[in-house]
Amino acid sequence: MLAEGRGVNVTLLSALDYAGVATFAASGALVAAEKRQDVVTFLFFGAITGVGGGTLRDLLIGAPVFWVRDPGYSLVCLLMAVFVWLTRGRGLPRRALLWLDAVGLAVYAVMGAAKAYALGIPAPVCVVMGVLTATFGGVVRDALAGVPSVLLNREVYISAAIAGSTAYILAVALGASSLLATCLGIALGFGVRAGAILAGWHLPSFSPARNADRDG
Repeated sequence: MLAEGRGVNVTLLSALDYAGVATFAASGALVAAEKRQDVVTFLFFGAITGVGGGTLRDLLIGAPVFWVRDPGYSLVCLLMAVFVWLTRGRGLPRRALLWLDAVGLAVYAVMGAAKAYALGIPAPVCVVMGVLTATFGGVVRDALAGVPSVLLNREVYISAAIAGSTAYILAVALGASSLLATCLGIALGFGVRAGAILAGWHLPSFSPARNADRDG
């Protein structure tokens, strides 16, 4: 359930919430497929990836945990996991994992920021909530699967969530409608992540000083 708040379209946010859960649940189930796990693991990976980020967000901002009060979210996770299981992953090609995660990232970054904004949370914290909502489920998924986290790759990932959530908050703060702000946020977040996938966009990595430089 979404809170009424500052210029936020609750119906739109509800639809985005389900879309984000569905895409992340599918990505979680695909990881289980790659690991040749049983159907119970499919369900667990789908659920933890689908609702993990939103759960952390709600706990931090003091909101009722969204999926506890609405069984529809658990059902969406179940359906996506079963779909991947029944199609043996063929319905969603392996490369689809990256793109599903990109879609979920963009949607959930905006969703997390919007829900926090609706509850009157300060704008900078709203951006943080967007980032946590978009990334935490995937971090838990990768940790449980024993695979390198996408956060440790040099490709832009967190930055895409920051871009999307920041764009939403700025647009709403400047008087844009909820629909326009949402579209801008999702488009920017997805665009940045897509650039990372297709062109290998990355931020400069840390380069330690040489011994000679440290020794003067």
